[in-house]
Amino acid sequence: MKLKIIPLLISVFFSYDFNAQSITGSLSLLSNQQIKLEGFSGLKTYSISTTTIDEQGNFKLSYSKEDIGVAYLISADEKPLFVILSGEEVEITGEALSAVETIHVKKGKENLLFEQYAKEHPRREQALSAWIYLEKIYAVDPLFSIQKTPSKDIQAEKQRIREEDASFLASLPKGSYVSWFLPNRKLVSDVTTIAQYRPEEIPLTIAAFRKMDYTSSRLYKSGLFKDAIESHFWLLENSGKSLDSVFIEMKTSIDAMFLYLVKNEERLNEVTNYLFDLLERHSLFQASEYLALKALNETSCTLNADLSKQLESYRAMKKGNIAPDIVFGKSTYLNGVNQNMFSRLTNLTTPYTLVIFGASWCPKCKEELPKAIQNYVKWRNLGLEVIYVSLDTDQAVFEKEVKSYPFLTYCDFLKWECPVVKDYYVFGTPTLYLLNNKREIILRPNSIAQIDAWVDWVLVQGNK
Repeated sequence: MKLKIIPLLISVFFSYDFNAQSITGSLSLLSNQQIKLEGFSGLKTYSISTTTIDEQGNFKLSYSKEDIGVAYLISADEKPLFVILSGEEVEITGEALSAVETIHVKKGKENLLFEQYAKEHPRREQALSAWIYLEKIYAVDPLFSIQKTPSKDIQAEKQRIREEDASFLASLPKGSYVSWFLPNRKLVSDVTTIAQYRPEEIPLTIAAFRKMDYTSSRLYKSGLFKDAIESHFWLLENSGKSLDSVFIEMKTSIDAMFLYLVKNEERLNEVTNYLFDLLERHSLFQASEYLALKALNETSCTLNADLSKQLESYRAMKKGNIAPDIVFGKSTYLNGVNQNMFSRLTNLTTPYTLVIFGASWCPKCKEELPKAIQNYVKWRNLGLEVIYVSLDTDQAVFEKEVKSYPFLTYCDFLKWECPVVKDYYVFGTPTLYLLNNKREIILRPNSIAQIDAWVDWVLVQGNK
């Protein structure tokens, strides 16, 4: 379930006593249904309190000092209603969590401020986008560009809208949770609009992300932790700059994040692990390689074993390095070629080789390998050979799995203890390496689709 913040946050000041804090309410259409209060802890959520709504629709949920931050109420309809827990008693009324228009706050000071902003800010954003659209028309269309007065009025109205929004945020009570949360929620939620309609705001927005402290408990408990990481790097990727410039900006952002992360080992591991996976999924390999080396070279914190093993592959197996040779011993099974004539990887004479590590028990491999089979003839004709290294342990299972594979297949049935697996720092399947005829690593693709795109771009287009 993907959670989406709806226009209601109930919050309280930090100065309240935490002897007996609760969220009470009445939801007339949810009688006798279970209702839960769920909190955020970095990238995860956890259960704070659960109860059953009585026949009259009344409920009461409690929380403690450790739960300070954003949480959400959720019932059987799975429509979350977000609340802020800061120490104040909270009371709401309405029909159901999914019927947002019926929800009203009976008790909770800061929520009234948020409720006002939640109603006004989207309307300001819509009006601002409309004025920006009109401004472009009056700037480029000769029918309107001669009209100077409307252009000036549009600029003035844009400025007024921005100032009004900024003034509201500046007026929030100092030290209140809502005074921290709303500006940061606005930063995260406005990213798409800024990239599409207000690119002139991109530098300031990126600068704001770089100032964000990922060790902050307020951020960690806010529900914005993951969104902030994703929005930051999405904006960099979609900033309109060249790919080389994007990688430079991403490296700068990673450096800015580490200024805070090195002070907290737990956060360093959590953010690095998530960001590395995010960059890999987006094929931003220069940035993921920089992040890996940055984390591995950091001496003030210790990486957990799994993350360290994952990142270490980038130090040993980064682009430009020479991949280890693969020597096939007597206990191996080799398909598709005479084993006596093919005893090692260096026997291959094709310009390029794709090495795929997989296994019959790997769900993702079952999706990717058929694509490799489908494209193999085209690749082979263009000078790209494929060798599949299996981590299977049962010879019968392995032979049944690969009998239809048209390319070279190899297995020594030692799974993770396989020397080739260790030499190539394989920590998961499928893992792919693209090598040239000198065994130089030229690409670490994350999918067969990426390899096929490389073939089309480099080998097909290059031969025209």
